[in-house]
Amino acid sequence: MGLYDAYLATRHRLHDAEPPAHVALVLTERDLLADGAFDTLSSAIGWAFEYGAERVTVSVSVLDRAVAPTLVRELRRLDIPAETVVRGPEVDGSPEQGGPDAATESDDAPVRILVGLGGKAEFAGAVRELASDVAAGEITPEAIDETDVAERLLFPEEPDLVIKTGAERLSDFAIWQSVYAELYFTDVNWRDFRRREYLRAVLDYQNRQRRFGR
Repeated sequence: MGLYDAYLATRHRLHDAEPPAHVALVLTERDLLADGAFDTLSSAIGWAFEYGAERVTVSVSVLDRAVAPTLVRELRRLDIPAETVVRGPEVDGSPEQGGPDAATESDDAPVRILVGLGGKAEFAGAVRELASDVAAGEITPEAIDETDVAERLLFPEEPDLVIKTGAERLSDFAIWQSVYAELYFTDVNWRDFRRREYLRAVLDYQNRQRRFGR
């Protein structure tokens, strides 16, 4: 660790505010084409746990759905110091949308990597499940609340901090879950993302006053 990185780590350690417990990293398939991109991802996930995170979610948006299975195979080979589940559309029978039928024990893993599973499609899947349940008489439209929607999403947890490199957009990530998350955008491209960039994001989070929509 360089002197500047050590300085940032000390500021983080001495900060009064808690670090983010759930960190989300938003990537694109182009980010993972750069040399060393997968190693950078392994390191970033390690930094998250090193600096206080209890869960890490990685979203990889893809333009060409045909590359998703290849990305899933490569991501499953990552050297990550925590149990990891990698999911993509129509991979190992995993459906694109969430809901009870999509849940497995591995979904409780501390690290979840989602490939090509966008927030719009996820939300649409939840709406379809609710419509089916209404048609079956299992729930009335008037009784539907936020919990009913959340239970049918791909994952129910809300990230505390969402980090996006290279551009100020979420790339269709967790539209429902990220509504109260703190968003951090950096001009640094993924190929240049280092420990100091991660620590800057955490310190920025710790310096904010979270309002949760208030």
